[in-house]
Amino acid sequence: MTAPFRIVARDPGSAARGGVISTGHGSIETPAFAPVASQGTVKGLTHETLMGLGAQLILANSYHLFLRPGTDVIRSLGGLHSFISWPKPILTDSGGFQIYSLSPLAKVKRDGVAFASHLDGTKYFLTPENVVDIQLALGSDIMMALDYFVPYPSAEEKVEESVTTTSRWAKRTREQARRFDAGSQIWGIVQGGVHPGLRRRSAEELVELNFDGYAIGGLGLGEAKSQLYETLDLCDGLLPKDKPRYLMGMGYIQDVVEAVERGVDLFDCVLPTRNARNGMLFTSRGPIVIKNQKYARDARPPDEDCSCATCRNFSRAYLRHLYERQEISSAVLNTVHNLHFYLDIFAKIRQSISLKTFQDLKSSILNKLKEGYP
Repeated sequence: MTAPFRIVARDPGSAARGGVISTGHGSIETPAFAPVASQGTVKGLTHETLMGLGAQLILANSYHLFLRPGTDVIRSLGGLHSFISWPKPILTDSGGFQIYSLSPLAKVKRDGVAFASHLDGTKYFLTPENVVDIQLALGSDIMMALDYFVPYPSAEEKVEESVTTTSRWAKRTREQARRFDAGSQIWGIVQGGVHPGLRRRSAEELVELNFDGYAIGGLGLGEAKSQLYETLDLCDGLLPKDKPRYLMGMGYIQDVVEAVERGVDLFDCVLPTRNARNGMLFTSRGPIVIKNQKYARDARPPDEDCSCATCRNFSRAYLRHLYERQEISSAVLNTVHNLHFYLDIFAKIRQSISLKTFQDLKSSILNKLKEGYP
């Protein structure tokens, strides 16, 4: 039987590692980036285009799919892979982020979370067990435990409450997942904010439950970079070396390479796709805002170092024109570029770890970002 996760390469100068996550819908070479497909699609792209860009998996939002079209509909149509015609692995989140982002509509209780639908106000109560059942009905390859995290900054007492709740829910999640043998992995989520003692406690309590992988949650909320990197260093020492690590919602390239150096294997973020639709293109020398007037006659591609279809065929001037005219193709072409940029960097990171040149690649990436475009 293939191990759910195996390490195939290590960087001699850091905790960076190359690995393979095995799922029922194929393998994921890590470090990897999961484009966000909340409703079962990456906005602006067909699955064929997404696969052509090198995406190995997508992240779907179990909360949104639970509300629309509903898990009964998706299950009756063969599960999420069949429903959306995506043959590769799918990771689903647990709804924990919605507790945070829809806080006026959600109330955390001991046994779960009560919330009113942001669509029509219908009231629901989700437990850790419900969340497992929803993800099983979707047919997720990687399921996430229901967690609770609080805004930054929050009083230490409030962060401690989130750790206590997350651990309680994690135990119930693990017990529910063990009742089924659906071939899905279940991962726990470490909380604790930027408080070392609480992070340590959360990690230790979740490791005892022997999850298939571990996510690091509750970061990227406004904490200082030094606090972010110190927390990742701490988690690297606490989490099992033979299990994959997932830094949730973290997408800036500088943070990605720093996190990879600290042993993180999996990432997701809406930045490349959301910012593409808003006219921001990520490049090897930092982001450019294509709507700016200075690009009106700029014949250069978005990134002269990029080989994506957008950069091979279109100028900044044309992309600005499309954005200004609110053409649908603006979002499509910008998204193609941004996702190619991200997925290409991850491919280079994997290769550099294999060749033991990760430190050189990291320096090159960060130095180019500092240069910027004129």
